[in-house]
Amino acid sequence: MTETSTRTPYGTLPAAAPLPPRKPISLPRLNEMRARGEKIAMLTAYDATFAAVADHAGVDCLLVGDSLGMVCQGRPSTVGVTLEQMCYHTESVVRGVRRVQGTVWIIGDLPFGSYQESREQAMRSAAALLQAGAHMVKLEGGGWTVETVRFLVERGVPVCAHLGLTPQTVHAIGGYRVQGRNDAEAQQLRRDALALQDAGASMLVLEMVPAALAADITQQLPRCHTIGIGSGRGTAGQVLVMHDMLGIHLGKTPRFVRNFMEGAASVRDAMAAYVAAVKDGSFPDDRQHAW
Repeated sequence: MTETSTRTPYGTLPAAAPLPPRKPISLPRLNEMRARGEKIAMLTAYDATFAAVADHAGVDCLLVGDSLGMVCQGRPSTVGVTLEQMCYHTESVVRGVRRVQGTVWIIGDLPFGSYQESREQAMRSAAALLQAGAHMVKLEGGGWTVETVRFLVERGVPVCAHLGLTPQTVHAIGGYRVQGRNDAEAQQLRRDALALQDAGASMLVLEMVPAALAADITQQLPRCHTIGIGSGRGTAGQVLVMHDMLGIHLGKTPRFVRNFMEGAASVRDAMAAYVAAVKDGSFPDDRQHAW
């Protein structure tokens, strides 16, 4: 086969490597990372090329987030994103990762309206994302979602939960504000987190939760790995929206974001710098990026 015949039409993806640079990320490997104190580095991804670059940069987990509604579609919130759209973007990410024989763990968001009706609806929606190539699905909220998580996990679906600021219900919780600042909210977050772990959730995104509370919840969840966003450095890992950490956004930069493109020679270098900062604990800085 000639060099010309292996080229992609627009040069957007490198040729597949003969050997992956690391073993595939899996739930057991994430457990091992947690056990040895290694932070989990997660980014969002929505297309093949950026997914391949993120994998090459050493990102552990890619979240195909319904945040695509805001950063890709220009919507004011995530609520308008459909399951069909989530499957499309998940398939795109998976193709990119497979194209470079990537090893990253891929999580697909269950969008608003795709799991609230019933546990059976949630299972159908989760199956669609897994069939699109995701390794895990994510859903938002505590309370009633606990039994949905249990239903999915019992049927072989790995689940990432999401507490704190939950963008799909942002209007119900009073806007984009820190959650868990008073005692009642903090205790409810603790109860929900423990219940989700007991139901079988393997990961838990904590968004805009006070750093001390997020660290405390993390210590109470040995079997469920907390992933912080605006929740301090005391979680088991961190996630950022890819566009935010590259300094590309349509509005105000959130307090918890750091622009890793500053001083970086390429997108890959910026992503690698993000991974390194998460791993060595220099990001986030609780004085700058948390409450």
